[in-house]
Amino acid sequence: MAGLNVSIAFFFLVIGVCQALRWLSKRLLSPGAYVCLARELAGSLQLCTSCLELRMLAEIGMWGGGFGPDVVLTLLFLLFVLHGASFDGASANPTVSLQEFLLLESNLAATAAKLLAQGAGTGMGWAVTKLYWSWELTHFHLIQNLIASECSSSIHTSLHHAAFVEGTCSFLLHLVLLKLRQSRPMYQVPALAATVTFLTYTAEQFTGAFFNPALAMATTFRCSGNSFWDYIQVYWLGPLAGMLAALLLYQGNIPRLFRKNLLYSQKSKYKIPKARVVAHVEGEELRRKRKGEKNDSEPHA
Repeated sequence: MAGLNVSIAFFFLVIGVCQALRWLSKRLLSPGAYVCLARELAGSLQLCTSCLELRMLAEIGMWGGGFGPDVVLTLLFLLFVLHGASFDGASANPTVSLQEFLLLESNLAATAAKLLAQGAGTGMGWAVTKLYWSWELTHFHLIQNLIASECSSSIHTSLHHAAFVEGTCSFLLHLVLLKLRQSRPMYQVPALAATVTFLTYTAEQFTGAFFNPALAMATTFRCSGNSFWDYIQVYWLGPLAGMLAALLLYQGNIPRLFRKNLLYSQKSKYKIPKARVVAHVEGEELRRKRKGEKNDSEPHA
């Protein structure tokens, strides 16, 4: 249990440091530089360090600490609630940034800057976590250091099935994101945390359930068992395809590429109730009849 307490303290320390980084950069940098660079870098750093430590607990804690997957899933949900509350609008996910670009919410330069910041943030997160593990504060970290050089791939199924799993997770995540875009944070944050927890519980046994290309690169691309191209297919092409499918299904088109709605017909914004239309037509017919009767009753000269 002491090892779990150390990990929880590490989570809070990382969130506190990243929050301080956001606070400082918001005051020193221009709004554009903060949104595109500092905010995404801090969010990716926070996400990567937390997920690496949590994955270590999931892999070693079951037999080294005696706690089951329910503990890890509970921590995952709570962490994503804290991430959602502290990220300050950062996505820390390349597919989300590309979705914003395709929705015309971000230009090419801003999107490229976000992708670079996300890559740098996850790289820093991996380095910080490795340094933290090298201190061997718990027996979990001691075991992790012993097996770190021989990590194996997170893909435990065929490549096509793995790409389909990551794509499906990304598809469902982006559908929820699109649906909740205008929602209040008090509803949006727990809904996204619950979605991520459910998808992780469902898909973890097949691919590790990343559905975040930057996070996957920092976590599993170095491991043996699959080639670099295999990882690209599963952890980049799969989530990108899922994002595009979710955007096309939700919007009916991809605004950056074409304006025409391919799936849904354009309907009038204002609809007249059918009963009102019928009543209006009947009223017009009655008015015409009365007018005709009046003309017939007038004497002819």
